[in-house]
Amino acid sequence: MVKLIISILLLAAYTSGQSQEWQRSDLDIYETFDEFESILHIDNDTTYLINFWATWCSPCVAELPYIEALNETFKDKKYKNILVSLDFKKQIDTKLIPFLNTKKIKSDVVVLLDGKSSKWIDRVDPEWSGAIPITIIYNKKKRLFMERQFHSEKELVELIQPFLKS
Repeated sequence: MVKLIISILLLAAYTSGQSQEWQRSDLDIYETFDEFESILHIDNDTTYLINFWATWCSPCVAELPYIEALNETFKDKKYKNILVSLDFKKQIDTKLIPFLNTKKIKSDVVVLLDGKSSKWIDRVDPEWSGAIPITIIYNKKKRLFMERQFHSEKELVELIQPFLKS
């Protein structure tokens, strides 16, 4: 009996360390910005990094490893990454999901399909030109908008740490 329990615990520990295999059902897919918008205003004691990106955007893809590394860096904090994919609907199964699996993405991923960005980019931030990547870091007390590519985990850690202290 003890051997069985130990085997089950070892198997659970092994599989929990593995990255998930993404499927379409794992994604929250928003057809309109109105459906999505509440993600930008979650009011709890967690600090969020929201990153708008797409698989077809080279600077976006280049910075993803630094964003992903934050999952481990802040694993003991009230912190969460949410990656907002702006990939096209017809490419969710053929491009986005294979990308998430190949890159072993562990952050939460949502898909925003609303192509009428000229009607909603100001609602994300009035400073946003519409180019990606953009990153928003926020919690109950602070909000920071950045329209730029990050080149290291250190850059992001330095921006996030003051949010975790507030």
